[in-house]
Amino acid sequence: MEPEATKYQSVDKPSEEVLFKERKSKFYGYTFPIESEDAVKPILEKLHKRHPSANHVCYAWQLGVSDIRYRANDDGEPNNSAGMPIYGQIQSFDVTNILVVVVRIFGGTKLGVGGLISAYRETAKMSLENSLIMEKVLTQQITLVFEYSEMDTVMRFIKKHQLDIVDQKLHLDCEILLSIQKEMISDILEQLEAFHKISVKVHE
Repeated sequence: MEPEATKYQSVDKPSEEVLFKERKSKFYGYTFPIESEDAVKPILEKLHKRHPSANHVCYAWQLGVSDIRYRANDDGEPNNSAGMPIYGQIQSFDVTNILVVVVRIFGGTKLGVGGLISAYRETAKMSLENSLIMEKVLTQQITLVFEYSEMDTVMRFIKKHQLDIVDQKLHLDCEILLSIQKEMISDILEQLEAFHKISVKVHE
């Protein structure tokens, strides 16, 4: 059984626009970091407004690390001539949590299926080459629940392990939500077992 992935590669921010021309057709390429499928539609709507004369806004996205989901969309181009060549570049660059969009403005000359595949693939490749691809670390959230009298103990533990506090409710009964790197999670949970007055909720 393979160990669970703790890191992945993605783009850090939306890329600058790239332009590929083929027989008077213009292909504009973009990459965007995304965390959910819900992020896709608003981005596509913005690109439709940016290119009102576009004939096709084709795209592919991928989400997840061990449980991968993806979609490729030809937006009216012949089957598998646009979305899949774009998705092929996502796979080639080994990135995830990403949306790659190629906007085509028709130049009057048909390119044929082979020409389209080549143009969409090349534009997606240029977009990814023009992106800042970074290694990102998978995290998991846990909540510590404890009485206020345990505050010093909890804060010392958080500081010692340099854990990120996402949210906290500090009353008589306290809750602190932490974000922990996946590769550290089992070690942290094991150490927390020694603190009998602190209960831990692990969020999937």
